[in-house]
Amino acid sequence: MRDFVRQGHRVVGTVRVIDQEDVDGRDTGLVVVRLRHGHGAVYIEPRGYDDPLWQASLTGSDVDETFTPHALAGLAAELVVAGNLCAFLQWRSLEWDRESGRR
Repeated sequence: MRDFVRQGHRVVGTVRVIDQEDVDGRDTGLVVVRLRHGHGAVYIEPRGYDDPLWQASLTGSDVDETFTPHALAGLAAELVVAGNLCAFLQWRSLEWDRESGRR
């Protein structure tokens, strides 16, 4: 996360890196972005163990939400940051995968 923020990305919501292990006890990685505008979170994780490609899931409440124009723009900005973070993590995984093949 520090590298992502150092690149100038502003994170408005709360971001947590959560330990997540598969059935064999290997850390598979999970990042949760809690949205400040609206209810819900974005869960970012690799598609599977040893897979350098990442995916994001958007969770929310079961009720419809109404937004002011400002709040809707804020939610959109948070989703852009979550998308950029997902792309950044995938790039880092691909970079690590490429570098590990050189050893």
